[in-house]
Amino acid sequence: MIVKTLGTLEDLPKKYKEELEANNLVPLWPNMRAVLPHKVPTRNTETMTWRYNDIRPLLIEAGDLTPIEKAERRVLVLANPGHGLNNMQATPSIYMGMQLILPGETAPNHRHTPNAVRIIVEGEGAYTTVNGEPCKMERGDLILTPSGMWHEHHHEGKDPIVWLDILDLPLIYSLEGSWAIESGLQKVSKKRDKSYSDYSAAGIVPSLGFTRTENKTPMLRYPWKKTKSCLLEMAQDYDESSVQVSYVNPENGNSLFPSIGFGALMIKSGQSVTLPKRTTPCIFHVIEGAGLMNADTKAVSFSEKDTFSAPGYVDIEFTNPTDKPIFMLTADESPLHGYLGIF
Repeated sequence: MIVKTLGTLEDLPKKYKEELEANNLVPLWPNMRAVLPHKVPTRNTETMTWRYNDIRPLLIEAGDLTPIEKAERRVLVLANPGHGLNNMQATPSIYMGMQLILPGETAPNHRHTPNAVRIIVEGEGAYTTVNGEPCKMERGDLILTPSGMWHEHHHEGKDPIVWLDILDLPLIYSLEGSWAIESGLQKVSKKRDKSYSDYSAAGIVPSLGFTRTENKTPMLRYPWKKTKSCLLEMAQDYDESSVQVSYVNPENGNSLFPSIGFGALMIKSGQSVTLPKRTTPCIFHVIEGAGLMNADTKAVSFSEKDTFSAPGYVDIEFTNPTDKPIFMLTADESPLHGYLGIF
């Protein structure tokens, strides 16, 4: 039988509590319901929106205030206040930041233990080199910089380029495994990334004369143009209010990272949809369109280039009141929840 009323710290004698503290001991029962609440977990992730129209001026100002040589990565962190702003968490294990590169700048070469993804928000003429493979940056593209891979960013365009960084940094940091090292600029070994060739079509992978490697992320760039085209084609064959796809490893169908899952969602014009209730919080970044999200009785509006969050264990409802579809990229902790058996 589960006891609903447990003893408190105030019930314990002062001398006993002092002896516990002196021996680095903590009584569980007064804290039991804080760490093991009934049925639904304690959730710090709040439903909220980071509006790009508010972020962009501050990011551009950061470009004036701090040269790339003093920043290494010029980023404004999108912190969910439920986790505490200084902890730089969007969800328990996901970090997000909006990064700026100005024309002619190069963000230096480094590698680190956290896995990272870039979602391109605006600008053109830039590319990320990952282990010698140049990945072109275009609006909506998803570009991977997996754990341990060298990566640097170059901007040869005329206007600022901005992208959304998504990392499993809070998870790796909490495991006391987060670190980075720097090196000189890479030598580009290929003319273009493999989304143009080896993995240019769904269901097709290199075969004749191709040697498989231990690389867990063989495809580094997922062009938005292809994803959008897929969603539009699917929308013609399904009567549902929305269609959704997942980004996966083209060699084995697994999630891109073991810690974060990525996907794309299209909500048809004039439609509403309620996503299935799930254990994991979720992040949404709007590529095109505008609408309304209702999560945990809190409603937030959003428009193009906005980013927003919702906690787990709640119904998430989207409404598209416009005559154009909404396209969003999503990130969540479903691979990690699945591995732990709590999804």
